Amino acid sequence: MRKSSHQLQLTSQTDVFTAQGSRIRYDYLVVATGHTQNSARTKTEKISQYQIEYEKIKSAKSILIVGGGPTGVELAAEIVVDFPDKKVTLVHRGSRALEFIGESASRKTLNWLTSNKVEVILGQSVDLNSSSDGVYRISGGETIVADCHFICIGKSIGSSWLKETILKDSLDTQGRLMVDSNLRVKGHNNIFGIGDITDIPELKQGYLAQSHAKIAAKNIALLTKGAKDEKLAIYKPATKALAIVSLGRKKAVAQFPCFSIAGRVPGMIKSGDLFVGNTRKGLGLQPNV
Repeated sequence: MRKSSHQLQLTSQTDVFTAQGSRIRYDYLVVATGHTQNSARTKTEKISQYQIEYEKIKSAKSILIVGGGPTGVELAAEIVVDFPDKKVTLVHRGSRALEFIGESASRKTLNWLTSNKVEVILGQSVDLNSSSDGVYRISGGETIVADCHFICIGKSIGSSWLKETILKDSLDTQGRLMVDSNLRVKGHNNIFGIGDITDIPELKQGYLAQSHAKIAAKNIALLTKGAKDEKLAIYKPATKALAIVSLGRKKAVAQFPCFSIAGRVPGMIKSGDLFVGNTRKGLGLQPNV
């Protein structure tokens, strides 16, 4: 059995080899490797990492956040709510924050950030390679002074390992795994793809990945009972945006299919525990631990 620097080796329609060289036989396979994660993996490592980052924020007087997507916006909001005396600057390459949702929700988010003294710079990027002694140059030629910075830009799709497997021809030009309406990887009857790694034309969000999982599980159960393809469940992509982005501990901005809202009402939905309780409950765990 051959070891590899990749997480897995998918060598056939029936076998997977782990990075440690263990062989796992399968009748059906689900690929759900999402986006890459290079940070801490274990609970202990993550807690240690969060503590280090908390101390970095606590000791800094000025903080630079690179990226105006949900991660960057939520981080900026948490910092200014818990540490209102700190100078927070958010630089985003796009023309508006939270570009994945509607303009109305994006505008409400910008208003909340600026009213809480976050300096938001849009249409600019940061040259981190040239930073020196806390001075960062942005693409417009100006400089930003900050004691520390956080990178909150999109992560790469976790599909690079598939380029050396039997699924190499099932990737599109962006590295996404091509799936059919039953969520089976195109060209493979017993391999499914779910979550962010798929080429499904919709926002990449956790609750949608859970919907993928339910369809894939249902179809695997049907196939094990000998069901024909026409009897399999079909996944219908979400065509309208539904998202909630926290703005500190009690507020949030929400994008619903027909309207957007910001303030305490959407904050009651998410910001209390960031859906941790619901996620744990769905896994059969105590929700309040």
